[in-house]
Formats: sequence, structure tokens, C-alpha cells
Amino acid sequence: MDPISTARYGMMTATAQLTSSASRIASAGGDALGDVDYAAEAVNMVEAQQSFKANVDVIKVADSMWQSLLNLQAVAP
Repeated sequence: MDPISTARYGMMTATAQLTSSASRIASAGGDALGDVDYAAEAVNMVEAQQSFKANVDVIKVADSMWQSLLNLQAVAP
């Protein structure tokens, strides 16, 4: 699998994790006695955010490498 496809899959997974955490928090409705562990959900959301950012960086690096390759090809006789 190519790096961009892998990064896209990672971004979709991170998005799903964020959505899931947000849904659990929203379903608690601010009830302090609910069964939602807000600290764990905050950690999950930060992890998903960092995962998303890391996958964006992978796409940026892959794009940079592709542009470098195209520039080399354009210069070559």
C-alpha cells in the first residue's frame, strides 16, 4: 500500500475516534453522575488529534518527495 493511502486510512480512523468520543460525551448530557469517563475521553481525543496530524505530515512528505521527483525528471535531458 502506498503512503498516501495508508495516511488516508489513518486519518479516517482518527476522525472516527474523535466522532465516537464526542458522541459519548454528548450522550452524557453534562450529567456529572453519568458513566462517561471525561478524562479518558479527553485522552482519546488528544490521541486522535495527534494521529490525524501525523498522518497529514505523512501526506505532506509524500507530496514533497513526489514534487522532487517531478523536478528531477524535468531537469534531466
